[in-house]
Amino acid sequence: MSVTTTPAKTPPPPAGLKGNAKRKFSVAQILLIVAAALILVSAVRIITGADQLTSEGQISAALGLAVPIGLAGLAGLWSERAGVVNIGLEGMMILGTFGAGWVGWQSSPWLGLLAGVGFGVLGGLVHAVATITFGVDHIVSGVAVNLLAVGATQYMAKLFFNEGDAAAKGGNPKQSPPAESLPDFTVPGLSSGLESIQKHHWFLISDLAGILGGLLTHVSWVTVIAVLLFVGTWWVLWKSAFGLRLRSCGENPIAAESLGVNVYTYKYAAVAISGGLAGLGGAFLALVTSHIYLEGQTGGRGYIGLAAMIFGNWRPGGLAMGAGLFGFSDALQLRNGGTTVHALLLLLVVLLVALAAWKAYKKAMLQAALSAVMAAAILVWYLMTDTVPSDFVGATPYVVTLLVLSLSAQRLRMPKADGMRYRKGQGK
Repeated sequence: MSVTTTPAKTPPPPAGLKGNAKRKFSVAQILLIVAAALILVSAVRIITGADQLTSEGQISAALGLAVPIGLAGLAGLWSERAGVVNIGLEGMMILGTFGAGWVGWQSSPWLGLLAGVGFGVLGGLVHAVATITFGVDHIVSGVAVNLLAVGATQYMAKLFFNEGDAAAKGGNPKQSPPAESLPDFTVPGLSSGLESIQKHHWFLISDLAGILGGLLTHVSWVTVIAVLLFVGTWWVLWKSAFGLRLRSCGENPIAAESLGVNVYTYKYAAVAISGGLAGLGGAFLALVTSHIYLEGQTGGRGYIGLAAMIFGNWRPGGLAMGAGLFGFSDALQLRNGGTTVHALLLLLVVLLVALAAWKAYKKAMLQAALSAVMAAAILVWYLMTDTVPSDFVGATPYVVTLLVLSLSAQRLRMPKADGMRYRKGQGK
């Protein structure tokens, strides 16, 4: 007599660790979306005559401004994937700017870069001790780190930059002496050829040339390091056993502990790495963007990086897109911003009309009506003016931050145990 047995079913992986259950876009669909966006931007440039919109200089400036925002967002991603909310990113970036400026002018800028990372790690460890060991509320601890960083760097700047050799070389209580420049690279031949094509202002072709030229001309090697860190983060967190354990601490630390994971160790490691990445973002500002430490030079980029992380749904790819968007909007004020932002109003009108049509198709009539009214109001603003005030141009990155978060809030899924207090053995 034969006995028929039913093979045991493999239990599904815990929620949040099996990947996003929602429908993902294929590579072909992503390329189509990118192509449509480029065509739309190129059409807006042709209609408005705002040639700076996709110029090599605009893209190069956007890339330089996106890197510190992206590194801050990547820092937040590491911390929050382990279940620790890190509002202290701004403070850790501030510590990174000071460490880089302090060591950079006295020795090599590469050593300054490492010092910035080290100072950021110290800030991360302060946050880790408060939240993981002592169970302090994560928001309260993050705000405290920000305040401590501002006070500590102001005190140390007065102590180290206001006298002796530092003062003689240009230091004062609000800035360090200048450091040597970090090297960059330009692709020979290709960069000049792309610049020539861009100057013809052809539809789409010149826009592609301007974008590629900005990505291949005077690119800092620190930018290359940042790109590698994004790729490495994706591989470590989603393709390695270490990353699986770390993410389990942010989804269900009690279950992770029951499987033998030392939750405290992984949380500490994640927050220390988070601080180091934020410190690297601050060091980029001090050594690549301005070559000196300046009081207040982070300018809220730690918070914008946190917004980019949320926009990216706690994933490196989406985070990189968010950082690029915020970097682009931040760069507008450097490149004939009033005219360029005025051209972007027309682009915003088109997007709002498309959103209204989509909401109407989905029978969300109230949202469709609101989008249509906003599109009409912005169109009137565009037609009645030739530029936008400089004050509005300066506020563009923050306006974009609010718009992006409000539009993306419905599709977000943060780690389930993000921000929750955890105590070893609490599941027993």
